Amino acid sequence: MLETSILEDQVRECFGRVVYTHKTHEKMAEECSESLRRYKIWQIAISALTASGALSVAITNQSWLKIGTALSSFLAVWISGYMKGVDPGGTAQKHRDAASALWPIRESYLSLLTDVRRMSISDEDATKIRDDLQKRLATILKSAPQTNAKAYIKAQMALKCKEEYTFSASEIDKFVPASLRKGSECRTPQS
Repeated sequence: MLETSILEDQVRECFGRVVYTHKTHEKMAEECSESLRRYKIWQIAISALTASGALSVAITNQSWLKIGTALSSFLAVWISGYMKGVDPGGTAQKHRDAASALWPIRESYLSLLTDVRRMSISDEDATKIRDDLQKRLATILKSAPQTNAKAYIKAQMALKCKEEYTFSASEIDKFVPASLRKGSECRTPQS
């Protein structure tokens, strides 16, 4: 029993790290998508400014419009070049892919914890499963993009304060058939 408790403690720790890593990649994907959205808005605004400036120069031929149009054109080229090199959309997708790859690892750790707690699995088998999960996790993390402290803090807030991925019994009862509900008002009478 003591060995199982030590093993359970370690698996709980691994599970917690995977939960945070998964959520941090989700938050990084959101951050990169928001960055892409802002850059696209700037591209559209600068392009519209450049086009209207070029049209105005053709009609009025004022030198300040020529300078302004040239500057906005230069800014549009710079933003396009920056976007090509940074690619926040591609980075967002890589973080989404990492989070998707981490999800089954996360759920497997949870299942392993359940089996260990129920003592329905030997310590040897649990250790083998844990070792396999750690190898699979290492493979995923080796190719995953880096996260940052800002995304980690957002993940921490989402998990601790907003309780993302936690459900009350009544919330779960709304998702499952009546025969699997726990709330007394939701149970169906037995025939």
